[in-house]
Amino acid sequence: MADRVLVFGEALLDDFGDRQIPGGAPFNVARNLTALGNPALMVTRVGNDAPGERLREEFTRFGMSAEGLQHGAEPTGRVLVERDGGGGHRFHILAEQAYDHIEAAAAVDVMRAFSPSTVYFGTLAQRAPASRAALAAVLAGAEAGTGRFLDLNLRDGVDEAVVFNSLQQAATVKVNEEELQALFAWYCHTCPDTMDIDGAAVEAEARAMMHNFSIEGLLVTLGERGALYFGADGARVLAPQEFKPSRFVDSVGAGDAFAAVFLLGRARGWDLPQTLQRANAFAGAVCGFAGAVAPDTGFYTQWRDAWGL
Repeated sequence: MADRVLVFGEALLDDFGDRQIPGGAPFNVARNLTALGNPALMVTRVGNDAPGERLREEFTRFGMSAEGLQHGAEPTGRVLVERDGGGGHRFHILAEQAYDHIEAAAAVDVMRAFSPSTVYFGTLAQRAPASRAALAAVLAGAEAGTGRFLDLNLRDGVDEAVVFNSLQQAATVKVNEEELQALFAWYCHTCPDTMDIDGAAVEAEARAMMHNFSIEGLLVTLGERGALYFGADGARVLAPQEFKPSRFVDSVGAGDAFAAVFLLGRARGWDLPQTLQRANAFAGAVCGFAGAVAPDTGFYTQWRDAWGL
């Protein structure tokens, strides 16, 4: 049974200098979910400009509903991406983009019509008051029992107050190791001496933070080492990365691919180890091409077939 996921946040263009590729963590998650056969409604905002038209075409290419796509006079979101030489990237976030101005009333209207089972949200689209208020209205207007999945993204303009409020609103939280370390620095009384993710000190602090924010599940992505899940019920599941692409291109969008498959697995009733294993494999495969989602939607057929979707 499919889980109707409302995805709130930024849709933008990742500008590599020689090319521009549609991106934005929420948009990556929404496209992956849709391509894997799970209903997803994207709530975002683009400008009435050529980049906005490029993103509208991407909605069409993936067969996504445009009911939650708002338009305005602001420039369509863009991020300047620089390669760091080691397969990673540095992101330069531009200010005053269309996704900073998502309108609350329209967002709530489409949310109610869609009636999601889960609301996915990040932090970048909360850097500006308008979009922050729109997300608050969506979360407040969602039916009781609606899942709340926070994909933390510590980018320029995302301050501790945004993170604190987001953690208060979330049931499941996804972070990478650097983000977890930042959370420890803000919210733990005694930070671990080392970030040994397998160590007892890290787990104790993670669970203390989960308790303080009433977080039900904490996902920590570990790059090529896989992922680790802590559950409020005491669950601890470590899933090593077992899949590597034949040719590594870049890691852009790997975390978003992981998040999409985690949401998919929860919707389909997969057990947690299987969900994490499949999320790892899919994220690893995304590292085999440039950009956050496959340039050819046929890429998703092999995964749907393998997983019986």
